[in-house]
Amino acid sequence: MTNQPATYLDYNATSPVRPEALSVMAEALVETGNPSSVHLYGRGARRRVDTARAQVAALVGARPESVIFTASGTEANNLALFNRESRRLLVSAIEHDSVLRPARIAGAEVIPVQRSGEVDLDQLDFLLRRESRPALVSVMLANNETGVIQPVQAVSVIAHRYGALVHCDASQAAGRIAIDMVALDVDLLTLSAHKMGGPQGAGALVLGKDRDMAAMLLGGGQERGRRAGTENIPAIAGFGAAAALDTSAEMAQVAYLRDKLEERLLSLGQPITIFGRSQGTALGQGQMRLPNTSCFAVGTKNSETLVMALDLAGIAVSAGSACSSGKVRPSHVITAMGFDAATAGTAIRVSLGWQSSLGDVERFVTAWSSIQARGGATAMSGAASAAGVSSAA
Repeated sequence: MTNQPATYLDYNATSPVRPEALSVMAEALVETGNPSSVHLYGRGARRRVDTARAQVAALVGARPESVIFTASGTEANNLALFNRESRRLLVSAIEHDSVLRPARIAGAEVIPVQRSGEVDLDQLDFLLRRESRPALVSVMLANNETGVIQPVQAVSVIAHRYGALVHCDASQAAGRIAIDMVALDVDLLTLSAHKMGGPQGAGALVLGKDRDMAAMLLGGGQERGRRAGTENIPAIAGFGAAAALDTSAEMAQVAYLRDKLEERLLSLGQPITIFGRSQGTALGQGQMRLPNTSCFAVGTKNSETLVMALDLAGIAVSAGSACSSGKVRPSHVITAMGFDAATAGTAIRVSLGWQSSLGDVERFVTAWSSIQARGGATAMSGAASAAGVSSAA
């Protein structure tokens, strides 16, 4: 029996797997067959992959044949960025590390963001205008830390004006807001199954009209020669099942819970910064954000201490981004928005989802109030310190 926290509020790190996904995964696990085989067993496996491909394509308004299944959103992002040929690379300052790290290797130019957390469109125009060489622009649809939704359609208009291609990491947006790849006018789109209630170990890169992709992994020529390796059928089937769900009503309820949480935090009377939420507006009517995400700082204790204190209280949240050691570091997203390192180092992210309830919100606020009242976690037991509390993006 695992020692799980009583209240899980870290959906942006990974969502609990939905029953619909578990059901088809269980069926696929007990079936035999390689999708590349032509016999009865292989054809059955191929049907599962084809069904999931159509479900994932429908989620974003794409054609099934444009979906390349990968082992993760990270692989999909790398596949997109390393396939740019001779194009220069421009990425926003608030991208996930699976974009920023390959971008650094490629010597990419960084597009700044505004205080609101939105990419600076004027700066994007300037960067594209100052050099005639074609580019690939990578801007996420919604930020994993603040939830701020990016003006991707406007990014596409500017980029295409200069002959640039647009890649969009939509991993955090899928299943939370509607995605129309045609309306966004992007050339490449990344998805990740486990952010939306599917399993870990499945992702996709979706190609826009008339786009193709050279394989990074060479072998048997699966995925129309664009990604070699036998398909992970159970994970792909679960991915498809999660993608097929209509979550619009559910997300409206989640948005209500997020707004209620922020309302309760504001009522505590502490100075608090809620990142990506415009000040001086009615609750929930500020900057466009994902309905499930709240990122805030009160400036009292560092993020790692707060995450550990909340974990001891049975509440699972995140802070900043996770590095390979599992240690929390100040958020590069918050600093890119123009906040100082001290503020970024105290940021906490609460992300809700399909299992969240008003009771979860109340338990978080109660625990948060208690921690703040005693000035943060003043004493960490050796066991808690060794528990490896970490933050994921």
